[in-house]
Parts: sequence; C-alpha cells; structure tokens
Amino acid sequence: MRTRYGGSLRKEHIEDEVTLCGWVDRRRDHGGVIFLDLRDRDGIVQVVFDPDTGKNFQRADTVRSEYVLRIKGRVRARSQSTINPEMPTGQIEILGKELEILNSSKTPPFQMDEYTSVGEEVRLKHRYMDLRRREMQNRLRLRSKITSIVRTFLEGEEFLDIETPLLTRATPEGARDYLVPSRTYPGSFFALPQSPQLFKQLLMISGFDKYYQIAKCFRDEDLRADRQPEFTQIDIETAFLDKLEIMGIAEKLVKSLFKELLNVELIDFPKITWFEALDKYGSDKPDLRIPLKLISLDDLMKSVEFKVFREPADDSQSRVAGLRVPGGAKFSRKEIDEFTDYVGSYGAKGLAWIKVNDLSEGIQGLQSPIVKFIPDGVLSEMLKRLGAENGDIIFFGAGISKVVNESLGALRVKVAEALDLIEEGWKPLWIVDFPMFERSSGNLSALHHPFTAPDCSLEQLIKSPEQACSQAYDMVLNGTELGGGSIRIHDKKTQETVLQLLGIEKQEATEKFGFLLSALEYGAPPHGGLAFGLDRLVMLMSNADSIRDVIAFPKTQSAQCVMTDAPGIVSRNQVSELGIRIKI
Repeated sequence: MRTRYGGSLRKEHIEDEVTLCGWVDRRRDHGGVIFLDLRDRDGIVQVVFDPDTGKNFQRADTVRSEYVLRIKGRVRARSQSTINPEMPTGQIEILGKELEILNSSKTPPFQMDEYTSVGEEVRLKHRYMDLRRREMQNRLRLRSKITSIVRTFLEGEEFLDIETPLLTRATPEGARDYLVPSRTYPGSFFALPQSPQLFKQLLMISGFDKYYQIAKCFRDEDLRADRQPEFTQIDIETAFLDKLEIMGIAEKLVKSLFKELLNVELIDFPKITWFEALDKYGSDKPDLRIPLKLISLDDLMKSVEFKVFREPADDSQSRVAGLRVPGGAKFSRKEIDEFTDYVGSYGAKGLAWIKVNDLSEGIQGLQSPIVKFIPDGVLSEMLKRLGAENGDIIFFGAGISKVVNESLGALRVKVAEALDLIEEGWKPLWIVDFPMFERSSGNLSALHHPFTAPDCSLEQLIKSPEQACSQAYDMVLNGTELGGGSIRIHDKKTQETVLQLLGIEKQEATEKFGFLLSALEYGAPPHGGLAFGLDRLVMLMSNADSIRDVIAFPKTQSAQCVMTDAPGIVSRNQVSELGIRIKI
C-alpha cells in the first residue's frame, strides 16, 4: 500500500514519487491550500494539496485529526521561508496528487500534544491512542533496539536462547505467586514464574553451560513506579565461570548498550560492599550522583547524657548517624517539619538537626533544639568529622540501624532533589558481599533467594548463619537496581542445609524442591548468573518516569488493565470446570 515511511523522508528524496500511509496529526487551510501533517511510525511529514487536484482536494478538506489516509505525491523542497528546523522532515514536503481515506476517526479522547492534562488513567484507558504519540513510539523503539542488541551480544558470547515454562509450580521467591487452577487435576494449581530461576539451574545441570532468555515474569505484589505484576527480565545463567567473570560479561553488555544507543561511555563499575553501602548511603542501591554521605557518630555519642543519642550508640543493633547537607541552613522550619514527617514514613521517631550559621561564633553560631544536650567538646569533634561549613544543615538519625539507614537514605535523596544537588551523567556500581540471611519476625529469610551460594564453608554457615555472606551481586545505576544475581548452590548437602536454616524441613523441601535436590546429585557443575530488569533499563535509558511508560500495555498501580477491564468476571461454567468455588 505504501512505498516508504513518510517520517523517514529527507532532502535526498526530492523529486521521488512516493505512496504514504498514516494518520492525520493536524490539518490546516491556508488561503485555499490545504496542509496535512501525516504521521507514521517514523515521524511526521507535511503534505500539500492544491485546488487543482480536484476531488483529492475536496477529500483533503473533509479529513480531521486521526483519520487514516493513503497519499500519493511527489517530494519537493520547501521554500527557504517555510523550512522547519525542528522537524527531521522540515526541509521537504509532499505535493499531494491522490488521497484515499482508509478510515475516519472520532474526536480523540485527548490531544496528542496535551496528554498530560488528562491523567494517566485516561491514557491507559485509550492506550492505543497514547501509543501513537512520538514520545511513546520512541520509547518502544528503544526497547526493541535494546532487546536486539542484547540478543546479538549474548549470542556473540556463545549463549543459547532457551525458553522455560510459564506454567510451573509455586516456589518461594519473595513475593506472592499468580496461581492458575488446573482443570485436568482438580484442586491443583500451576504458578506463573516469578523468575526462571530453577529451570535455568537445571539447564546448567543439563550441560547447556551458557543460557539466556528475555523472559516474562509474574509477581503478585504491591506496586510502585518501578514495579508491575508482569515484567520482563534479561535472564542469564552460566556454568564454570566465577562471579567476577559473570559480572564482567554483564558489565560489558550494559556498556555496549549505552555506547551504541546513547553514545555514552560508562566507567568501569566500582564495587561497594553491602555493609559499606548501608553505612555511607543508607541504601543497598545508592545513587552516587548525590555527593552526600551518612557519617557514623556512635563512638562520640557513647559519652553524652542525651539518651536519644547515647542509647542507640550503646546498642549493637542500632546506630547514630549524621547527614551534612551543604546550603541546607536555608531550609525553613516548615520544610524541616515536612522532612520530619517524611522520615516518619520510614519508621523514624523524629529528626534532629543543627543549622550551621557561623562556625567562628562557636555554639552561638549554631541553631538547633539539641545543642544544649551535647557537650561542647563532643559537638566540636562531631562538626569536624562531618566537615561542617557555614550555611550547612546537619540531620541526625538515631535508633535501630535498619530504620536509621532507610530513613536517612531516603532523606539523602529528598534533600538532594530539593537543593538540586544531583549531578548529571551516569554512575554505575556493583553491590557485593551481601549477607546470606536477614531476620524477619524472629525467623531467618534469604536476602536474595534460597539457592544463593554462601561465601564461606558449610561448617561456618551452620555455626554462624547470620554472619555469613553470600556470593551475590547487584548492579545499580543512578539509584536504580538494574539487576542482580549470584553464584548458586551446586551440591545437595549445602542446599538442604540452607533450606533447613530457613525453616524448611526435609519433607517440605522434598515436596517443593525434590526435583532440584535430585538433580544436584547427578554431577551439577558450579554455576551462577543474573537477571536484568528490562523495563527498568528502558525506563532509565529513555528518561521515563515510570516503567508503565516503557511497556506497551501495562497495568495500573492496582494491578488492573483499564483498557480491557482485566481482571474480569468469568462464567459459572468456567469456574465449575476448574473444580473451584468462589467465595466473596
């Protein structure tokens, strides 16, 4: 029906006869000459119809926004005065000769250039219209290019693309499963995979020592801007490579993506331990573009009478930390109160602060409700350690380490945004040396997943499980976790031990993971891997605000598709065939 995309035409195509198909972006009538901006996948091109084209001119006069047209014409140069440098096609236009209306259109639910005013719900309801916008088309084109480069890169590294099942059994991977009832086995359920984790390990045992897959995954969890119930992973697994070799492949892949698509040369990724990340940044996915750090003050606060600081300083499970914010003394009391409320959402009981107005005046140059509780010598040493300067504000966190880290870590980002302290560019890093376990409600749980190998002997793991580190690693870019992985457990005894430490007894382990435990007895090789969140990667590289903006048909934050009205009610017959009863 067409000879090329109109949005791809340039001055080198002048005098070409072309046939174009697309949508009317705008229609203008200028002194008896009709101008149509025709939009297709590659962009917009201007088409001109003169009255001497007869019926075609009359048809052009009837078209409106979003009509679907087929146009024949000749490419010609625009006059010097009408060149539009803002458009890739701005040096040329199409002299229309024939016009066919392929379909009309109702008035669109929103203007393509004013979409923000209608809200995300309306955009998602009419997603097929939203996707016509240039911004959305560019993002999905970028997504397509990313997956293409990923496939080419990994196949060049001798990885094989192997599919794994979407209907499997439920396994504990940190979130609720989406369950699928079985008609042929009444009372039994499949689960949609949270990841291909166990299957890719089985592929390693099968002798496919380099696997990859661009895999659909499903997690029934609470949603945020960077979470969806269904998402896509770039999934990688290898055998006979150590963690540094696996990390090297992943780093090389990401560097190649940024170089080819954004012309950005990423630096070699520094490595920071999990403990260091929490100590300095309050987060295991720190944004290194923010030049602010948490400074531990426990040793200084052990000597003060002020219980708010001294008691956490004396407790091994707690900490006292300060966050120096250059130029923060200009924050008003109202703004400080808002920051206090903000950290309260992370469990902090309050937010102590000191404004540094003039260091030369000593304590008189400080403004704070807490300085009277801190001896002058301790105060002086604390300011020195924090590197305080005139015009700064220092925020303090005191309490359980997890709460202090999370609250001050979030505040670090909040104040940096408020004061425009976030540097330009890209700051990648690796987080390494994660703990094997964390304690939750008195029980141990895997920090990554139960198949991650410990970085210590089995004897040490059994003796001191809470002190054991794992062979896990996360890739972080500008405060976003792009992906993570680990070396896996490849012997049955260690795997059984880890499951036992997690409170999964032998019978339950056999029921849930018997196939894996059995496979580990048949010459399982050392192996490991990682998975990238494709949606997050595209979000970062396209500068989108949410992963919903880089997925063609996403769900809302309540896990609903407002376009198709899914999830929906099914008939009683369908439910009856599955042997289940719905109780509401």
